[in-house]
Amino acid sequence: MNSYTRVAIASALLLALGGCGKIEALFKDDKGAPVAVPAKADGSVAMLLPDFTQLVEREGPAVVNIQAVRAETSRQATPSNDLPFPVPEDDPFYEFFRRYMPNPNQQQEPQPSESVSFGSGFILSADGYILTNAHVVAGGNQIKVMLTDKRELRAKLVGLDKRTDVAVLKIDAANLPTVKIGPPSALKVGEWVAAIGAPFGFENTVTAGIVSAKGRSLPDESYVPFIQTDVAINPGNSGGPLFNLRGEVVGINSQIYSRSGGFMGISFAIPIDIAMKVADQLKSNGKVSRGQLGVHIQEVTQELAQSFGLDRPRGALVVRVEPNGPASRSGIQVGDIILRLNGQTVESSRDLPRMVGDQPPGSRIKLGVWRKGNEQNVEATLAELAAEQAASASEPATPSQPQSYQFGKLGLTLAELTADDKQTLGVRGGLVIQKAQGPAAQAGLTNGDVIIGLNQTEITNIASFERALSAANGNIALLVRRQDSTLFVPLRIN
Repeated sequence: MNSYTRVAIASALLLALGGCGKIEALFKDDKGAPVAVPAKADGSVAMLLPDFTQLVEREGPAVVNIQAVRAETSRQATPSNDLPFPVPEDDPFYEFFRRYMPNPNQQQEPQPSESVSFGSGFILSADGYILTNAHVVAGGNQIKVMLTDKRELRAKLVGLDKRTDVAVLKIDAANLPTVKIGPPSALKVGEWVAAIGAPFGFENTVTAGIVSAKGRSLPDESYVPFIQTDVAINPGNSGGPLFNLRGEVVGINSQIYSRSGGFMGISFAIPIDIAMKVADQLKSNGKVSRGQLGVHIQEVTQELAQSFGLDRPRGALVVRVEPNGPASRSGIQVGDIILRLNGQTVESSRDLPRMVGDQPPGSRIKLGVWRKGNEQNVEATLAELAAEQAASASEPATPSQPQSYQFGKLGLTLAELTADDKQTLGVRGGLVIQKAQGPAAQAGLTNGDVIIGLNQTEITNIASFERALSAANGNIALLVRRQDSTLFVPLRIN
């Protein structure tokens, strides 16, 4: 009997029984997931609430609690013969004051102390490999894993990857219960999911909700298209599994959006397919190697798409090419819009870092690039992404301001860069904005921004700016250097 036949029978019985709910199990498919009742006349769909009891019974034993002990340094007061006020050493009360009077000037010496981080995880293999979040175990001297059968075992850190917030642990045990891995790509927005973990230390806590969105990008998180849910996730849930209704792990609960430190209805999970790729590299090499193209990119907005003659906002707009990097050697230019990588569509700028990072260093890739109104193919050989990107330590330049040039229609007062300014900024030339008002100010341009490009034309002086401006068709995109960042700013010509 298939699921739809059972649904039809259950619907009839439910009506006959007056909706008493005694036949709830008939509304599930062969794998225990709830089945929607066929659409009603008004187009609505009915569904019973899911039952997570079997999922928890089957998969719960594979979920573990994790404690990571970190060594810290504190300061402790040490004895001193100095007193807060002068007392002669031959005074009969000198010893009394020295021992019992508090001295605010006492020297302190570093003393070791410990802090403990709590989280969750789940068992990947029967021989003791465990997946969790990197931030749960990073810096831990001693890592302890608590199983549901009350065993406490020391764990070895196999490796961690801060970019995806994934870590792999290994415990010395055998015949352990394991989780099943499911495809995150099959998840649908609105689908029920459940989490098991230890929020605030309350072990084996089950919470449930729905998938709120997929492919979410978070600030400083370029390599993970997060699954957003409304499952209650709190401190201690980090690293625990996110299950679909078939009992398959589809994600690792990693972050929450919160103003108070507690759950506020928005949680984020790392898709399990991305986590497993990282885990495989950590188990094999102890680290993760990623390809690097050597470009800085930004999102293509509707205004920028019009400025570059693109049919709609898509792709990743190149705002900076690193010298001597793979992109520079392959001929990628500032103003190029990368539309495809190895035939896969780059729909958004957030897709490109993940797609490039999925390729091993040394890979030869093919890029589809939109350049000056035409699509071109470019090949590049990827370098290896550094383990930790160092932040630029240079101070933002403050270009000097020689002769001014006014462009009233744009609301801009500009000046050419001096030789010192060019050397400091590392550019061949450009125009510093002395004053931005009207359309320029409304577009977000500010005093001190340096214009180094217009649409896909390099700007080195006033003459090149005027030529590029006259060739524009009413929509322009100014490539601007702002302190340590570079971005395109769309500007409409009145």
